[in-house]
Amino acid sequence: MLSGMSITSDASPRQVAPAAPSSGGKVGLRVTRVETLAEGVRGLTLSAADDGRLPDWTPGSHVDLTFDNGLTRQYSLCGDRWDPHTYRVAVLREPAGRGGSAYVHDELAEGDRVELAGPRNNFALAPADHYLFIAGGIGITPLLPMMEQAAMLDIPWTLLYGGRHRASMAFLDQLARWGDRVLVRPQDEYGLLDLSVIGDQPAGTKVYCCGPEPLLDAVRVAAAGLPAGHLRTERFVAGAIPPPVRSTSFEVELARSGVTVTVEPGSSVLDAVAGAGVPILASCRQGICGTCETGVIDGTPDHRDSLLDDEDRRRGDCFYPCVSRAACDLLVLDA
Repeated sequence: MLSGMSITSDASPRQVAPAAPSSGGKVGLRVTRVETLAEGVRGLTLSAADDGRLPDWTPGSHVDLTFDNGLTRQYSLCGDRWDPHTYRVAVLREPAGRGGSAYVHDELAEGDRVELAGPRNNFALAPADHYLFIAGGIGITPLLPMMEQAAMLDIPWTLLYGGRHRASMAFLDQLARWGDRVLVRPQDEYGLLDLSVIGDQPAGTKVYCCGPEPLLDAVRVAAAGLPAGHLRTERFVAGAIPPPVRSTSFEVELARSGVTVTVEPGSSVLDAVAGAGVPILASCRQGICGTCETGVIDGTPDHRDSLLDDEDRRRGDCFYPCVSRAACDLLVLDA
């Protein structure tokens, strides 16, 4: 998370919403409301700087926000997706973060301007007969629109929501209207989340989980018996990046730009391409946000991201140049 949002998914088809239709892929927003949602959690309501319509989005989508200090961070959209004029995000203060959450909590104010790229969706809600949503802390944010979508479609669902303590858990008031569909389980009252509920779900249930890595690991173990594609997760930080499959340099051809660059062992594809004058929009630089996704025209990628599932990797038609490399001498990208 990257500050206040988690991104990466597995075991389900990817659906990526189009970026905002604007020059350079970004549009100007203004902060119309700042509020405290819980201990250490700040909510932002954002509108287009020109009061125009914002790009549509789907449950699970995130946006890239670039602040005046130059930082770009990703946040899950957690507001009303049918409101065409406002976006809502929630930002967790992360003392050990890279400065984005501190800026939002300490400096960003109503009336300030930010730049938007997206929305994008690497955590799309797939059809199911029943849903079990599992949230840890700020991981509740991408799940809120999913619950609304499931309810609108009259699909049964349950939420298991954990946090350090109640005061740190955002959106409890909003969730109260769902009654016993929502199981709120603060750790100081209940201990760790009881994941045996995964095995108690009816056939056809899909499990969506967003939260810190220890929770995701525990959920994967508890859900080991589920059919393929019935568990989807988003994580706060990148998984362990494996060593590259080759230790020598390789070439990347940018088909649309007509540029070919050599990528040395100590350089990322993203930096090599930018150095050749063809910058690619990027944010996390850890292979978890999806901002720099680039199409592959030819060649074999060495996928090192935390986004693609096994099927995506076998297909080999997309690539995250911030961390991934080539497993061949020449990789041709759609850039």
